[in-house]
This record gives sequence, C-alpha cells and structure tokens, in this order.
Amino acid sequence: MGRTRGRPDVGVGLIDGKVSRDHPDLRGHPVRELRPAPEPGCGANDGCCAHGTFVAGILSARRGSAAPGICPHCTLLSRPVFTSRPAAPGGTPVGGCLAGARAEELAEAVVDTVDAGARVLNLSLAQAEPSGARHRVLEEALDHAACHGVIVVVAAGNQGTLGTSVITRHPWTIPVIACDGDGWPLSLSNLGPAIGRRGLSAPGRGIVSLGVGSNAVGSTGTSAAAPFVTGAIALLLSEFPSARPATVRFAVTHSATAGHGRRGSVAPPLLDAWAAYKALCLDGG
Repeated sequence: MGRTRGRPDVGVGLIDGKVSRDHPDLRGHPVRELRPAPEPGCGANDGCCAHGTFVAGILSARRGSAAPGICPHCTLLSRPVFTSRPAAPGGTPVGGCLAGARAEELAEAVVDTVDAGARVLNLSLAQAEPSGARHRVLEEALDHAACHGVIVVVAAGNQGTLGTSVITRHPWTIPVIACDGDGWPLSLSNLGPAIGRRGLSAPGRGIVSLGVGSNAVGSTGTSAAAPFVTGAIALLLSEFPSARPATVRFAVTHSATAGHGRRGSVAPPLLDAWAAYKALCLDGG
C-alpha cells in the first residue's frame, strides 16, 4: 500500500450485494456497477447493500478515510447478486447476506464480471454448509475465469466446520479463512484439506470498513478477510502489469509458506503480501 494505490486498468470484480456508490469515501474513485439493480440507492435496512458496501470499502475507500481502502485507484466492478435482506441490529453488515444465492446466479455473475474485464474477483459470500456435491454450471463459470486468467478469491465460510464447497474446492480459487490479530484462525472459519493446500488466512476479527451511512462499522468473518487477499493481488497486478496471472497467483499462495516447507494442514498460512512482491521482483515481473 505504501508503493501504490493501484491502477485504473486493473479491474477488481466484486460479486456481492449492491454498493452505496454515493458514499463520501467512495466518491471520486472508479466504481462501475454491472447490471444495476432496479431500485436505486441503499436503504437503511438493506443488509445486502451494507455487506457489499463494507467489502467495497476494504478494497476501494479513499486512503484518508477512517477505514482506508487497499486498492482505491483500481476499477471496482460491482456485480450485485441479491435483493434486500434485513440489516443486523445497529446496521452491521449481515455476514449471511449471500447465503441464499442460487449456484446459477453466482455462475452468471462470475461470467459477467470476467467478461467485463476483471483481473481478480472477490466472492465474500456466505456459502452453504460444506458439501461434496458438484454443480456443473458453477464449475464451468470458474473454469471460464481460469481460462481468461482471472484470479478468483473466495471466502471459506463461517460455519466452523471441516470440509469444502464447489467454490472452495475448485483448483483455481484461493479460499480465505479469517484470523485474529496474532494470526490464529478464528473458530468460525471453515477449514479443510483443499483450503489448507491452496488457500490463505487474512485478518478477519473486528475489521472496520464503510457502512451504508457516513459512519464506519465493524464486522468479523471470512467475508471481511477475503478482500485483504483480493486487494493485495490487485496491487501486485498494478505493480507488475506484464506478469502472467498464474505467476501472480503462485507468488501470493506460495510466498506465504516460504521457509515453512510443504503445506500439510487444514488451515492455510497467513497472507504475506511483501513476500509475494519480492518474489515477483526476483521473477522479473
């Protein structure tokens, strides 16, 4: 973050609730809404908009705000998925806002965002209980992202169980669990062999970001952790514009294990953005 605010030609796809684009800490930053919702603006009790705005703030809020964004000069491609759901008491983002999304809707959103030019996708959606069930359409949408070199970052889920879903199991996605300030996984984070092998952990306890109004709000969970990884990747893509997506993805996921040997746990290592940056410098970008 000390080196760059990101580049406008790096599109960050946000598949989530609506984003309150008129929020004062998002004004003047490139936010583009794909398939705008029929109802304009965000109501005070719109839980999905609260969730989408919260995640957007971690990525795109101005650096001088109470909750400075990671990559505010990258172009945020907001692809709303849901209609309104009640907000939690006090306006806190509802972590389960996207829990009822149909796989077909998510698949369509992934394809739309990839085709709109995103370089990295953030899916901070509260997934269903881990399951071995497959879903061809959603798998094909994630394949579409992989074929276009679009890195996909997904929240591991907050059920505190052991297992994977069709999204966290896909070989191209980077599942993200939530950790505390000391780097220990939160008990609510879903864990599993695929998550441990390919995923990362990131800060997810008491994260402060934008609310629908002018006040900052706090939230805990994997939805808040995922955009830390997404934002780091967006900055790396900005700093190394000629790097192949697979190289950037490898740098982010493997630099975290440097000096620690092979992965062998159901809990992934902590994101190390600076180690990824140095690895890309050595690679020549």
